[in-house]
Amino acid sequence: MTTQSIVGKLKQKIFAHIETMRLYTVIWCGLVSLVGASLAYGNNLSFTIDQEIRLFLSFLIPILGWIAALYLSDFLDRKLDAIQKPHRPIPSGRIKPKEALGVGGIYVIVGFLLCFLLSPWNVLLVFVVAALVFAYSKISKSRGIFGNINRGIVIIAAYVFGVFATGISPESIPLSIWLLSIVFLIHDITSNLVGTIRDREGDQKGGYNTIPVKYGVKTSFTIAACLSSLCILLIIGFIVFSPLIRYLDRFIIVFACAVLILCIMYLRMFTAREIDRVRALQAHEFFVAERVTLASAFLFGVISSWWIAALIFTVSLGLALSTQRLLRKRYEFVRET
Repeated sequence: MTTQSIVGKLKQKIFAHIETMRLYTVIWCGLVSLVGASLAYGNNLSFTIDQEIRLFLSFLIPILGWIAALYLSDFLDRKLDAIQKPHRPIPSGRIKPKEALGVGGIYVIVGFLLCFLLSPWNVLLVFVVAALVFAYSKISKSRGIFGNINRGIVIIAAYVFGVFATGISPESIPLSIWLLSIVFLIHDITSNLVGTIRDREGDQKGGYNTIPVKYGVKTSFTIAACLSSLCILLIIGFIVFSPLIRYLDRFIIVFACAVLILCIMYLRMFTAREIDRVRALQAHEFFVAERVTLASAFLFGVISSWWIAALIFTVSLGLALSTQRLLRKRYEFVRET
């Protein structure tokens, strides 16, 4: 075997794992956890060394767990993917099934060990998340709204993980912080629902009883639009009645950008003559940009140094959009050579 062929196979293997990790989606859960931690600190957020470590881990650990969940999901979905997406890493043979489990296991172990640097609640939450992920991948994913709700509960766990990461006693956390988790629940139910639209044909062939399979594409987008509207109204109610947003002008500007992204997406979908898999994927790509913007709006509203919030937003959005542009169509539709 020549050096060139070895390098080629190594490159193919690396890209297969990068595709599986889906960096354009995992940033969201890290940001939600970071929002939970920032809100929990509130006026005490002063970026001491201890706080910086806890904030960083609150961002990193959920991402590691989410990547592990993606490996598990791809392992469990390998037969379904073989029907419509044989180019994906596992069905195509670029990643072996046991290899996927092994790499996913490494992410789990690293994330779990890092939890011991935080609070006992964070350690316990790992087991809750593991159960939720397994339930989604193995049971609820194929059962319509139950799968969407399951996925939404996982993002609540990421948010609560960030709250616990501060080390602050749960009894000391304001009720409004816990109630805000409902916003992220509804948001992720919506995002997951839109994500299933592009998989409608494959899910139907595989016997998955998702909402797009049962009710069709237009109805699914209508349900998603209603849920998005509810989410926006809840956020507006939150900022009106809760004192947690300290820098309201910053929050409103960035939040308005997130709403605008959603409006453009729904306008494109409802005015389209036909919504094929490519257009359905574009809808979820809008969600990728919107949810990074939404989470960042809360950071702009809580963090005193606007440039720190801007740096987090810029890097997160840039990474999400660039990896999505480079890798997502490759993962969803065709294997590039």
